[in-house]
Amino acid sequence: MRINKARQVSAVLAVGALALTAACSSGGAGDTGKGTDSGKKAEVQNFGVGTKADSTGPAVAVDGAKSGGTAYSLDQTGFDYLDPGQQYVSDQLSVQLLYNRSLTGYKIDPKTGKTVVVGDLATDAGTPSDGAKTWTYTLKDGVKFEDGTPVTTKDVKYGIERLFADYQTQGPQYVQKWLYGADYRKKYAGPYDGKEIPDAQIATPDDKTIVFHFLEPHADAPYAMAMPNISPVPKAKDDKQKYNNHPVSTGPYKIADYQPGKSLSFVRNPNWDPKSDPIRNAYPDKWQFQLGIQEPGLTNRLAADTGTDKYAIDMANSADPSKMQTLTSDPQYKSRTVNEYQPYVEVFNLNTKRITNPKVRQALAYAFPMQQVQQAFGGGAQGDLGTTLLSPTVAGWQKFDPFGKLTKPMGDPEKSLALLKDAGVTTPYKISLAYANTPRWDNVTLTIQKALEKAGFKVERKAVDPTSYYTVVGKVNTPYDMYRTGWGADWPNGSTVIPPTMDGRNLADGTNNYSFLNDPKVNSEIDRINQITDLPQQAAQWEKLSEYVLQTDTSQIPFVFDKYFNLYGSGLGGVTYNEIYGSINPNTIFVKQ
Repeated sequence: MRINKARQVSAVLAVGALALTAACSSGGAGDTGKGTDSGKKAEVQNFGVGTKADSTGPAVAVDGAKSGGTAYSLDQTGFDYLDPGQQYVSDQLSVQLLYNRSLTGYKIDPKTGKTVVVGDLATDAGTPSDGAKTWTYTLKDGVKFEDGTPVTTKDVKYGIERLFADYQTQGPQYVQKWLYGADYRKKYAGPYDGKEIPDAQIATPDDKTIVFHFLEPHADAPYAMAMPNISPVPKAKDDKQKYNNHPVSTGPYKIADYQPGKSLSFVRNPNWDPKSDPIRNAYPDKWQFQLGIQEPGLTNRLAADTGTDKYAIDMANSADPSKMQTLTSDPQYKSRTVNEYQPYVEVFNLNTKRITNPKVRQALAYAFPMQQVQQAFGGGAQGDLGTTLLSPTVAGWQKFDPFGKLTKPMGDPEKSLALLKDAGVTTPYKISLAYANTPRWDNVTLTIQKALEKAGFKVERKAVDPTSYYTVVGKVNTPYDMYRTGWGADWPNGSTVIPPTMDGRNLADGTNNYSFLNDPKVNSEIDRINQITDLPQQAAQWEKLSEYVLQTDTSQIPFVFDKYFNLYGSGLGGVTYNEIYGSINPNTIFVKQ
């Protein structure tokens, strides 16, 4: 799950405002920040696994696109990691598409936004056997590294083997754990002592075939294979941590110059074959990243649309919150605005170890002032009112609002008081509300405090150091009753949301089950659903389970679906959005000539 860097970054950004990224229908540039619910229709299935035909290149042409020119990306920070093995944050996921190809990847229809996982380096999304425990991939013809060396399955296997090394701490861990279990590093320490992963786990019978043997069924393996770390690395070029500064390209661009924290430039990779690539159009001749641009200066530059900024975009971060009123109300910006869901659902966790009566937790859900909190976060353009534990970016998502929050988004104190009376508890019921000690969260929690105290609660707010916030609320014996966290799916399946955040067997310090929910029915359902090999059926079952947890256990109060909102330069065309990564899709962008 996005437990490592991406979760931490989204948490830090959300402390100041709703930021990072994700997908689907939007409120549009004309959204003035009023409370809105999700516009995504439940019957729309925007995700799936593509066919072998879908996996063939070249990528579908973008209307009006021409090759040439230089595209720019303006970024607030630098890139911690260019090594695909260490990448797990939206801005890193976006930039790696320029130079890194995984076994699979996401093919995005430039007109409809429909997103399917297809073979990228591989000829298709994978062939399962042995009840989806075994997955076989075949490499396409003609795929090469930037120096012209052919890519083989041994390079892919080596790229995975190095993920087991002790310095590889930031990237996804799905495939490693699926091969060896949670303690995978104790069973294999990486390739640097000359040892390889045995054929019993990963076999490469020839240069074109790679076979994964997992411990359990994993129907969503095609999605895991699209993570940036499931990609080839030439053994001769691997210098461990230093590889971060010069990853070898398999994509349409290669690094020309990198000044960490300052700039990153790409030029064309002559050994990339567009006929093998169904995902990347690669229209610009060059990409130039300008790093370390502070806000609100970055947003002001995009709004001004002058000089080279006419050809610029911020691929992963939303506009500065102080500029939102102007940007959403002035029609001049509408034609060059992107406003889409991020994969993150903002929730307030209710500590089930401390608030043991579900009716009390449901009373809190009714009383919660979600619209006021949304306004404090920047309004509807940076986050829709969210009433489900799964994001609209997850396959199988359905509208669900068991507490009538969209009808009464300011809170329903009467219903809360009635529930507390039914529960036989004395009022006011005391609640300790923890928050990251920043001015914004101080204001937000003051708003929550006032609303809850009208609904039968006595709220004591507790400020926590922002740098240790997740550590504090993630302790099993945390002394707090209620606290905010966020979570985002790594791919559009509930398997990357429900097990990590709701499994009661995942209760230890540092858990991602921040509400400490331990419902035997939920635990057993997680095991049952994980065995389902039909992905649409599995997605529907995750959705059903998420509804049960929300309505019956009420261990979390969802309140906002995070959204990306930003401008791009008028000199760019073909700007599309990656619903899975939660960031701009650079593959379709072109420079207007």
